[in-house]
Amino acid sequence: EAGTILTTATAGVPIGGPAFSAYPSTPQTISPATYTKITFGTEEYDTNSNFAASTFTPTVAGYYQINIGAGSYGSGEPSRSIVMCYKNGSQYKRLQDSAILTTSSFVNASSGSCLVYCNGSTDYVEAYIYLNVKSGTPVVDSSSGFTFFQASMVRSAT
Repeated sequence: EAGTILTTATAGVPIGGPAFSAYPSTPQTISPATYTKITFGTEEYDTNSNFAASTFTPTVAGYYQINIGAGSYGSGEPSRSIVMCYKNGSQYKRLQDSAILTTSSFVNASSGSCLVYCNGSTDYVEAYIYLNVKSGTPVVDSSSGFTFFQASMVRSAT
């Protein structure tokens, strides 16, 4: 009942820290067995204008909860789906690595989350996917319920 109402930022307590949510505008055809950056053309929200060109570059130093989901489909025999969080151009966390057990076509949804520190100036985060198929061409679904990229500040750096 008796709590403190935060009206200004206090060290370690984010007030209105950066957050965004995006999903693809169109399906994205990708090369099989290649680590590919997912393209997100539609923003649902971007509270601090830190999301552009499918890249999140927060301008406030702190710890961020990253959520990535990737729906995929295609014809041919698939074998593996990996969803990854990249930080500064390199794999930071492998969020989901799964075998796909169908033979002639596939529909798959993979998702995961991680906590990442960003320095507020040069650090950036991207969503990647790897789909291995023995034949055919995989596609990243553009449905906002399957393919999404989100981040929200959890705690400031101080």
